[in-house]
Amino acid sequence: MQSVISSPSGLTHSSKSLLESLPESLPGKIALSVAASGLVAVCAHVSLPLPFTPVPLTLQNFAVILVGMVLGPIAGFSAMVLYLAEGAMGMPVFTPQGPGGIAQLLGPTAGYLFSYPLAAASAGWVVRAMRQMGSRFTRGILAASIATVLILTLGAGWLAYLLHLGAPAAWHVAVAPFLLGEAVKVTAAAGIYSTMQRWRRS
Repeated sequence: MQSVISSPSGLTHSSKSLLESLPESLPGKIALSVAASGLVAVCAHVSLPLPFTPVPLTLQNFAVILVGMVLGPIAGFSAMVLYLAEGAMGMPVFTPQGPGGIAQLLGPTAGYLFSYPLAAASAGWVVRAMRQMGSRFTRGILAASIATVLILTLGAGWLAYLLHLGAPAAWHVAVAPFLLGEAVKVTAAAGIYSTMQRWRRS
């Protein structure tokens, strides 16, 4: 008879086993990728336009980094490619401050958007490659920081190209306004990742 003894988290062993095996199956991977793209879409709509830059302040980066760390490099990359495809098809997954659809993938925030698959993959790879080094939270901070640098670099690079900005101007409109917020997002993503990993191993 299958054990239904409750774990410390309140889940039965059978329920927990089912949740842990979900990412290993093809239907599970598809479901998680769709859910991950949905999370990024929801966070994209938590958006605050800034008067001095065409780039709004959103929670997207936080969601992208967390998705990468939780799902891993391949599934995280795939989920973000799906997210971009959904946006290209006209689904309302991008921040409402932009035109949406293909136009948003060619506009001022395109560099940030196209960095998302790479950022998710890098975050997922780092936390797994450093599995034996430091605490889960420390690995999460490092992975999220690397992914954030990638997002900001590609975002600023594309904006500089599109608007013909020099490096100082690109820094002031595409990077500097977001540094404090990104530090909070990095810390939050690392904390949630660490908590989820601790729960999985309990």
